[in-house]
Amino acid sequence: MREYGQLFASAYDDLMSEIPYELYRDRIVKILRGAGIDDGLVAELGCGTGRMTRLLAASGYDCIGIDRSEEMLAEAMGQPQEEGQLPILWLHQDMRAFELYGTVRAFVSVADTMNYLTDPEDLYRTLKLVNNYLDPEGLFVFDLKTTHFFRDCLGNRTFFMENDDTAVVWDNAWYERDRINSYELHLFHDRGDGLYERDFELHEQRAYPRKQIAQIAERAGMVYVGAIDADTGDEWNPDTRRGLVILREKGKRKEG
Repeated sequence: MREYGQLFASAYDDLMSEIPYELYRDRIVKILRGAGIDDGLVAELGCGTGRMTRLLAASGYDCIGIDRSEEMLAEAMGQPQEEGQLPILWLHQDMRAFELYGTVRAFVSVADTMNYLTDPEDLYRTLKLVNNYLDPEGLFVFDLKTTHFFRDCLGNRTFFMENDDTAVVWDNAWYERDRINSYELHLFHDRGDGLYERDFELHEQRAYPRKQIAQIAERAGMVYVGAIDADTGDEWNPDTRRGLVILREKGKRKEG
């Protein structure tokens, strides 16, 4: 997995502005509340700068944000919380080997964090840990970029993005056999003195078909509940660009 540098971390929220975090929060909260998870502890894996973590905290959950990037967590901890919210616990841990002091009611993960687990064994290890740290019948809700999105929308294309002080050239390459999208990020940051600071990052993400997700989840001891289109709320279909997967804890006995 790629660990983000400081320049990318500082520009991350602006560069991810196309992701409708509030919409995804609403879909996730609806799923959680539909399962009776109205409050309590919720942990976000790969929380990044904590935008979704803060939105969930604003929805009444006691939140934990977990990320392996110190730079991302520094950005997260520097952001204000709404008045009256419980403090968010930020943990510097790798989601493939994280540890908690107890169980949580739900896990969430957004912004294609799970696509970064390009080795299916890493996804298996992560799901096994999630199952271990979930309350009985707790949920794990996470998004995934789809094969359609990687191959037909991103693959072998170059994009340019910019904000007030940072420009990014984003060069994609899709490898059908391995289901891997590799992309090079060239970042240019205006230092304010007429010069630009340059950084380079190489990222890789994997597309996981629903059938494979269900198989890995079952192997990890979880129950595959289903998947929807994150943008429309409809069932995941061939035109889905980003799916929202729902898994349920299995193995613990629910009291009462």
